[in-house]
Amino acid sequence: MGILDLFVAALIPVLKVLLLTAVGSLLAVDRIGILGHDARKHLNSVVFFVFNPSLVGSSLAESLTFKSMVMLWFMPLNILITFIIGSILGWMLIKTTRAPQELRGLVLGCCAAELIKVGLIGTGNLGNLPLIIIPAVCKEKGSPFGAVDVCCKHGLTYVSLSMAIGAIYLWSYVYNIVRIYSIKTSEVAISRKSSGDYPYSISKCSQGPLLPSEGHFIAEASSDQSELPCIIPEGNAKVSILDKIKQRLKMNGLKINMRMLFAPSTTGAFVGLVIGVVPQLRRAMIGDNAPLRVVQDSASLLGDAAIPTIILILGANLLKGLKGSAVQLPVIVGIVMVRYIALPVLGIAIVKGAAHFGLVQSDPLYQFVLLLQFALPPAMNIGKHNDPIVWSW
Repeated sequence: MGILDLFVAALIPVLKVLLLTAVGSLLAVDRIGILGHDARKHLNSVVFFVFNPSLVGSSLAESLTFKSMVMLWFMPLNILITFIIGSILGWMLIKTTRAPQELRGLVLGCCAAELIKVGLIGTGNLGNLPLIIIPAVCKEKGSPFGAVDVCCKHGLTYVSLSMAIGAIYLWSYVYNIVRIYSIKTSEVAISRKSSGDYPYSISKCSQGPLLPSEGHFIAEASSDQSELPCIIPEGNAKVSILDKIKQRLKMNGLKINMRMLFAPSTTGAFVGLVIGVVPQLRRAMIGDNAPLRVVQDSASLLGDAAIPTIILILGANLLKGLKGSAVQLPVIVGIVMVRYIALPVLGIAIVKGAAHFGLVQSDPLYQFVLLLQFALPPAMNIGKHNDPIVWSW
């Protein structure tokens, strides 16, 4: 396969995404106004609660079996490695560029995960973009992955597992990291507002009445109330490093929103995994002769609408990024370098090293999907204000 053929095979999937994105941007222009703010908001909800869970669940149930899940054991570890390395690089970027407090969650989300903005958090690029890229590459003339039907079948299995695992990690790991940083930002803003120029907030001082002494009536005590003195420490109290670590872990543990682990996409992934792995459920719902195949067909029909809808909303949201940037240029450049240079290079080393030691099967399509997980675009859906700017860059 020549260089030109490889270039065309790689270009076609990208062009599909760009064309759909351009249509979404066009529909969001003020003169047309089809994808305005309210329309995107309602469409986001449909994608979040209906389309994405149907897509994840139906794809996983149809393509994954217990045997294939055992063979693909390295993929969940590979995705976790991408999230961890991205988080580390994002933390280094925050320290290097001294990003503002309100942007730190966005930076970590962009560096740690490959996500698409749908207003509400979805499944991420780990499933959505590969579902476009892999079939397009398989169907191109002279594809390096063999026969079209075999390539599409195996590729759907790999992408479905990637999408399901990505959704679980997204809600359990990335979402809570960004949420914790958002809470920290709110706490800093509130403390600054309440304290003003003074380093300590008077509101933290207790102003409740002292308990009445013995022998006095409550009425007398209430008529002559005394207030606790407000004592402001003159210096910082000495706290051991171990106590600081315990306090920080306790605070962050309380901030983790465990309820979001059962988001619609995660629930859809779990249901699809159970149907695909349990033989009785699989025979009842998957296949032309399955008695409950109408359920799977209906879920697949809903899931097919997820990817084009998400990309249309993506194009509509990108208009804000094209109008201007409130994010510092070093932060944007750093995110781009992390996502497009550092992570792909580390991904090549990790995947090739795993293949060398026999941890990964020799299927070139499987290794391509593993490498693709390190090279997808930066996050686009954790933040609310500046993420379109980052994605447009």
